[in-house]
This record gives sequence, C-alpha cells and structure tokens, in this order.
Amino acid sequence: MPGDLRVRGAAVVYRLFDIGYEMQLDKALELLAASAPERVRPVHGEAQAIHIPNPPVSVVLGDETLLIAGQRCRAEVSARLFDFGVASLRVTVPAPDELTWAQFSAFGNAVNSNAAIAALVAQHLKLLRDRVAAAIRRPTLAPVSEEYVVYRLTALARDGRPVLAAEALSDADVVPLLLNESRALSADARRDLMPHRFSYYGDDLAILTWDNALVVDPVPGDTDVQFVLEFANAQLLELRFYDALLDAELPRMYERVAQARSGPRAFPSRRFAHVLSDLQTLVADSTELVERVENALKATDDVYLARVYASALEIFRGRAWRAGIDRKLTIIRETYGMLNDEAQARRSETLEIAIVALILLEFILGIVR
Repeated sequence: MPGDLRVRGAAVVYRLFDIGYEMQLDKALELLAASAPERVRPVHGEAQAIHIPNPPVSVVLGDETLLIAGQRCRAEVSARLFDFGVASLRVTVPAPDELTWAQFSAFGNAVNSNAAIAALVAQHLKLLRDRVAAAIRRPTLAPVSEEYVVYRLTALARDGRPVLAAEALSDADVVPLLLNESRALSADARRDLMPHRFSYYGDDLAILTWDNALVVDPVPGDTDVQFVLEFANAQLLELRFYDALLDAELPRMYERVAQARSGPRAFPSRRFAHVLSDLQTLVADSTELVERVENALKATDDVYLARVYASALEIFRGRAWRAGIDRKLTIIRETYGMLNDEAQARRSETLEIAIVALILLEFILGIVR
C-alpha cells in the first residue's frame, strides 16, 4: 500500500431509476427553474466526437448530513434527467480534509455501505418526481434500478509534492477501495477484475469495474469521465427494464393466445384481434425506446472519452442485454406473424363457408320456385 500517499477527493453515489416512458426535457427545465437547472454535455475539446442529440438536465437538489464511520459529513444531492425516462440521483460526499490512501479507501467503503443513503435518495426522488410530473409521459416507477459509485480524487501528494496518479496507484493499491478486499489478490485475479485502466494526461487516471470506478483528475470542474459513466449506467437501466418487461410479457402472451383459441367468439376470425393489437404496441414501444436509448449518445471517433464509454458498456454487458431484448422481440414478432396467419386462414375459411352457404341457399330457392 502507498502508505505515504495523501489524497483529496470525494465519493459520489449514483442511484438511477426509470420514472416514465419519456421525459420532456424542455418542460422539465421550466419546472425546475427555481433550482437553476442546466443542460450539460462533456466539455473537453475531444468531446466534440461525443454526439448527444438531447443533452440531459442536471439540477442540484440540496445539502444533507450523513454519518460516515462515526463522523458527520456534508453531502450534496443532485439529479440528472434523461429524455428516455431515467432519473439519476447523485449523493456527493467529500472526504474530510486530506487523507492517507488507506484512510480514503476506508472512507469510500464506508460511504458505499452507508444504509442512510437509500432513504435519502428515496426522499429526494419522490420530491423530484412530484416537481417534474407534468414533463413525464406515462409516468411510473420501474421495479429495477441501478447503483454505481465513483471515487473522485482531485489531488495526490507525497511528502507535500504532487505525484502522477498512473505512477502512484497500481492495480494492487486500488483493490481495497474498488473491490473491498483486504487480502492481496493474485495477479490473475487483478487482471480479470480490473482490466479497464485509462489515462489521457500524465496526472489523470480512470479505473473501471462493474459497480464502481476510480477517477483521478486535478481539475475540479472536469467531470467528463463521470458524465459518460453515468450515461452508460442510464442506458444499462433501460435495457434491463425492457428485458425484464419482455420476460414477464412472454408467459402472459402464451396464456392470452391459449384463452383466445379456446374462448367463444361471435366472429372466430377476430378472436386474436386484441392480442395482435397489444403485441404490435409492445413491439413498437420496446423497439422505439431501445433505439432512442442507444442513439442518445454516439461516439464519432475513437477518442479517450469514447474508449471509456465503450469500456463501460462492455463491463455492463450492454450488448448481451440488447441481444436478449432482440431475441425476445423476435419471439413476439414470430408469434404475431403466426397468429396473423391463423386469423387470415380463419377469415378465408369463414368466407368459403359463406360462399358455399349462399350457393346452397340459391339452389334451394331455385327448387322451391
């Protein structure tokens, strides 16, 4: 452990929720005007390669006090609203004074495990939803949510002199903070659990894992890396939500098809009408929103931020979630096609019976006459 290394920083706890089908961000800006909201995007010169058609709305919600490891700490609560219906609440807890690396690791783990943060976030989420309710289309609070923690350092020094993060912090050094492991891990385990390590300047560093990240940047206002990590988490939440939605819908779909086949109908050819209409709506909504989520942030060049963003999606298994959604949508589309073909066959059968009946009727009337 770098025992003589001293750092300044904070722990930023993210809790992300799906609060509706769509967020009208212009209207949300008006509703949050009293809190001075902003439309934020990355500010680095290379950030021009990061294309965000509809930048999210950021707003500060207030200051709170948390008890961290027996010490009272100030915590700033803020939020970021995305147009695809996700609200990301952030609790930023600055570390008290300058700490040794071991002390900061203990502080970060204490913030991460603090039970009071969940209640604090739930309280502010309710207030935020009430404030922006008029800007939410089809509001609802989804049962799935995302959690992520970013440990942000703004200064590292040894013997009173600044040091470079990439040189001062090895993978072995950050294991107690990022993996909450007190025992030393093998080189193979570190390589498997922390393969994503990035540095742009000599004095910055980003190390990503599944549920947290270490971001070192001496410029306090530069939060570009945190921005793309938050964006990736918001997209992951939407993919998880629609994957769970389709998982629940498939068994119900089979039940409804069975009921439609067995139930009496005045017009047999119309027995699947409601099922077909609901399946078409589900496929259209899921496809439209998933496409909107994936197009919400596009990297047009292989720059530093784009690599961090792509690595975050890889860690979160974004492609696997999307593949699962596509597979379930394919099943629903195939079921739709099968039911539609069956309905068409029943219509043809009904038409043939009607034609035969008319011929017989005409034949009988001819005999009678």
